[in-house]
Amino acid sequence: MKLNYFKSRLFLKYISSYLLILMIPLILLTVIIYNSAVNNLRSQIEQSHLNQLNQAKSIVNNLVDQLYDIASRVSYDEQLTRYQVHDPYYGRYAINTLKNYKSTSPLINEMFLYFHNDNSIFSTAGMSRLEVFTEKFSFRRWQGSEVIQDLNEAKFPSVRPVNLVGKSASLNQSMLAFLVPITPNSPNPHGTLMFLIKESELTALINSILGNYQGSSFIFDNTGQVLAANYNLESALPEQDLQELTKLTPGIHSLHINGETNSVVSVKSEQNDWQFVTMMPSSQFFSNVLHIRSLILMIFTAVLAAGSIAALLLARKQYNPIFDLFQFANSKAGTAAEENQASSSGRRNELVRIRTALHEYSSKADLQEPYARNHFLLMLLKYGNLESLPSELSKSINLHFEGSRHFVIVVGRGESAEPQTTPPNWQHVMTALSKADFKEHAAYVHSVELPKPDQIALIVSFDPLDGQKEQHQVREMVDALLDRLSGAFQFHPIMGVGRCYAGPAQLNQSFIEACSAFDSRVSAGNGSITFFEELSESPSEAGWISKNLLLKLSQSLKQGSYTVAVQTVDEAMSELQKAGFCLKLARCVYFDIANTVIKTGLELGVGKLISDIPGQDAFQSAEELNRRLRALCGRICTWVEQNEKKEEHSLMDQIVSYIDSNYMDHSLSLEFISSKYSISVSHFSRSFKEAVGTNFVQYIWQKRITAAIHKLTTTNEPLKDIIQTVGYQDTPNFIRKFKKETGYTPGQYRKLYSEKASS
Repeated sequence: MKLNYFKSRLFLKYISSYLLILMIPLILLTVIIYNSAVNNLRSQIEQSHLNQLNQAKSIVNNLVDQLYDIASRVSYDEQLTRYQVHDPYYGRYAINTLKNYKSTSPLINEMFLYFHNDNSIFSTAGMSRLEVFTEKFSFRRWQGSEVIQDLNEAKFPSVRPVNLVGKSASLNQSMLAFLVPITPNSPNPHGTLMFLIKESELTALINSILGNYQGSSFIFDNTGQVLAANYNLESALPEQDLQELTKLTPGIHSLHINGETNSVVSVKSEQNDWQFVTMMPSSQFFSNVLHIRSLILMIFTAVLAAGSIAALLLARKQYNPIFDLFQFANSKAGTAAEENQASSSGRRNELVRIRTALHEYSSKADLQEPYARNHFLLMLLKYGNLESLPSELSKSINLHFEGSRHFVIVVGRGESAEPQTTPPNWQHVMTALSKADFKEHAAYVHSVELPKPDQIALIVSFDPLDGQKEQHQVREMVDALLDRLSGAFQFHPIMGVGRCYAGPAQLNQSFIEACSAFDSRVSAGNGSITFFEELSESPSEAGWISKNLLLKLSQSLKQGSYTVAVQTVDEAMSELQKAGFCLKLARCVYFDIANTVIKTGLELGVGKLISDIPGQDAFQSAEELNRRLRALCGRICTWVEQNEKKEEHSLMDQIVSYIDSNYMDHSLSLEFISSKYSISVSHFSRSFKEAVGTNFVQYIWQKRITAAIHKLTTTNEPLKDIIQTVGYQDTPNFIRKFKKETGYTPGQYRKLYSEKASS
């Protein structure tokens, strides 16, 4: 059946679904990111304005405090009494004293001293008659009579925004008249100090607040008058809008002024009730994130384009297996006519057809558990007989060894291709190898993590290709595997390859051979791939027992594989019988076989082995020697299995002891323990649970929670210190798990225990 994706409604539905799933969060995320950028920028600007306004307020407060301080000092200065300033002789000292006071504050442009009901006023320039003063200093919106009245009647500090006009052009400027009665805070002051302050002095304090943004800054007095203003807008604000600004509480506000939304920041002085305000159009926040908006749109477009391509690829990838299953379902229709009819209707109802087909085969579907699978394959490599393995386990993982030929490859970590290359994560290698197959060679692979660290066994099942030698096909598969590992992880593994056998029941033979080839490579320093069949033999060994057979015998004993050991002994004896040696020569070769068995046993440290060594009479016949060697192999393999169990129990005892002493170390993990004690992660995890009865993570948690409970009930240490002491860094996670375990939070548990102890 020819596949045309776009004729399938299901395929089109997949694409539209993927695009919809992509578009909804993408649009929401884009809007959220853009608004977040605008809000963050706005918050930063407004906070900056707030900080600068507070700073300006502090500066102005300090300057006003200086004016109050000057007024207080003037009121008590003996040289500035009414008598002294009117005295012809001491008057000049009074003028100099006023100059000294003026110089103490950079804010003062000029200062005047006036005594109530006096006809004269004194300044740093000298004494003037009131008539002369009002003529020389002409104020807009403040008549001369009003000036004199305010000077005589001022009982509280006040500010008067004025425009000073005089004969000199330098006097035509905006000023602030700051009136302070003397003595300050007295209910009956006897005079008034008037400070003339340039409005530009205050304006300079707020000029830089807005920076590059358009807007306005204001300083209002306690009556709502504008003391200073910095307009960056096209026109000044109407009086009504200014009054609205004076009514704002301190903080950040959003106001609709001049037909647009404005961001307004206001602070108020607690000292004199002056108000400091900045106002800027909110549209500037959006205009200042144009580059972010452009970037977001570019990213949105790129993601949308990439998502569309990904949606097409994912839809195809998702649809392909469904189409395959659909074809399989149609193949059950029986006749070609029925198949075509199913195809035409199935294009619209693929899932219905698949559901029907899968219902018939649902009993065959199962879920593989990694540790059980690895354990089953380890037992298969050790014992070789599928029937001797637990039937429930083999059924649950449903392993299949397709192909007529099977062999084993042992893979170990080699040197990196480049010195700077980081060694690969062995678990990643395991994952990659578990998915490895060689369809071009009609081969399939099962990976097994061995107890030794950084070693993996691969069970390869394949069908021989027509016109190609078996060994050549095996070599091509091994070379392809090496290329994959080198290309994916940039390292050269060490591999030992066993011989091919007809069924899975003989995989233990191939595994022992692969281990022999692997060990031979490590000790002899051959290439990164060693084939058991090609282990080097010297010409002088021709006609004797082959070297690889003796290596296999030794390796089977080291692995504790009695089945392979006796099969190897039988094979060696059979080779001798076929060689047709005379009895004396055959007896010499028998010694080679016996020596290999005895030497391996002694190397392994098997106790009291000498008493079981075959005597001289055993070498009189092949049958007697075979029987004795079988018994000796059985003794050695039994000792190896028992010793492995003892070593494993001893190792688990060491690990448990180490954990009990170091469970408070937050870096303690499966990987750390596996590396420290040179054991694979999966083997350690399985062995630990078998030895202790619980998994590693739960055991660590129980130790830590027990220690935490002890500290909670016997000490007053802070909870955070207790959690860190017992080896936890994530305090919220610990509290959550503690409550799940005990029903109480650590704090509640401590309080409950204290109440019980006190009662």
